[in-house]
Amino acid sequence: MNIMKKIYLLLLFCMTMSASFAQTKSLHQLQQDFVNLRFGMFIHFNMPTYANEDWPDPDTSPSLFNPVKLDCQQWAKAAKSANMTYGCLTTKHHSGFCIWDTKTTDYSVMSSPFKRDVVKEYADAFRKEGLKVALYFSILDTHQRLRPACITREHIELVKAQLRELMTNYGEISALIIDGWDAPWSRISYEEVPFEEIYMLIKSIQPNCLVMELNSGKYPAEALFYTDIKSYEQGAGQHISKENNHLPALSCLPLQANWFWKTSFPTTPVKDVTKMVEENIVPMGKAYCNFLLNVAPNRDGLMDENALIALKEIGKMWKKENTTLTVPEAPTPIVSSNLAKYQRAESSWSNDCSIMDFANDDNFGSAWLSNPAVEQPWISVSVGKEQQFNMVVITEWQDPKIQEYQLEYRLNDEWKPLLKGKQAGKVKIHRFDTVWGDAVRMTILKANGMISVAEFGVYCERR
Repeated sequence: MNIMKKIYLLLLFCMTMSASFAQTKSLHQLQQDFVNLRFGMFIHFNMPTYANEDWPDPDTSPSLFNPVKLDCQQWAKAAKSANMTYGCLTTKHHSGFCIWDTKTTDYSVMSSPFKRDVVKEYADAFRKEGLKVALYFSILDTHQRLRPACITREHIELVKAQLRELMTNYGEISALIIDGWDAPWSRISYEEVPFEEIYMLIKSIQPNCLVMELNSGKYPAEALFYTDIKSYEQGAGQHISKENNHLPALSCLPLQANWFWKTSFPTTPVKDVTKMVEENIVPMGKAYCNFLLNVAPNRDGLMDENALIALKEIGKMWKKENTTLTVPEAPTPIVSSNLAKYQRAESSWSNDCSIMDFANDDNFGSAWLSNPAVEQPWISVSVGKEQQFNMVVITEWQDPKIQEYQLEYRLNDEWKPLLKGKQAGKVKIHRFDTVWGDAVRMTILKANGMISVAEFGVYCERR
């Protein structure tokens, strides 16, 4: 083949791939498509598999990783037997070992005796069975010392480079589950590793890929904070309301006792499959929620016989219905940093010790409470220096009581009108044309009970 023909074919391939990834759906349609999938297989398979610990020594030698009988086709057929519709593989867990052919680090499967791209084999096998492909990726990386108080710009660029590889080299990725942000065990904020920057990168490569932040369950159930899909990790105490949920959601749980394989798994009974069906798959499907069941392969790279039997039993008990609920359309996810977080706050008379500082402490379990004696209470938050912003989010504490209110912003020590609002829900999201200022104030004009503000957020989101 001559050089010109090679160049032509390469350009044709690039154009085809570009066109494929550029065919975008609305976020609401993508959310609906994901909920319609109903049931998927989480696959925790990585260096922890060989350590008998979910969090192994981050300096464990790559020589330990050697799944000599790896058969991703077995995984895919097992998922199919349970009537699952997609898979999600742990490409990198918290200890930083990459199970794909990465150019970003030597701490990967290519430095192991195995020397095969597990992500590619998984993606090929699941697609062969007609199953969708999703990936899991941890921001926390203890091998690379990407952890609280240690994060550098080089760390951020490493994350971006690894995600570029995953989003570029393995075809269409339906969803990316990201872990390690904003969790009590990771303590990496959305500012230290900038969420919006990472989110936009993923969308720029694969616009149809849903971004799911696994710790988003800590935020109010009424809005999408830092995620396209509300995620609930049951093992971390995050439980969806099966009766009142109205957001597209994901709930996950392991079939075995732990996320990663343990030496006890082949001889230990798996969890009750009837409960998996009756308490998870069926009711969650009625609550706009997709259920993701983890099945951990062993050190040979195969799923144990007791897990395979359990999956077949699930498949006998549950069949994917042809009809699904229409997911209510939710406001666009909040993915920007809160400019008012930990900044100075002021207010009218507070109720006892529930003072204004609780309204921007990044804790939705605390709140500023207005003293009932104040007829038109107000609260303001600073954003530090004068800067641009284009969104304000007010989250009430517990049941919403605020009925009418006005927002103002301060520029050059002068308060200027921003908007009047009547949003009745717990989370009130206001997007507007960009303004300059150093503070935002809300005055409550009408309420039907004790006024409380759990969080007062000010954002400058990219549009």
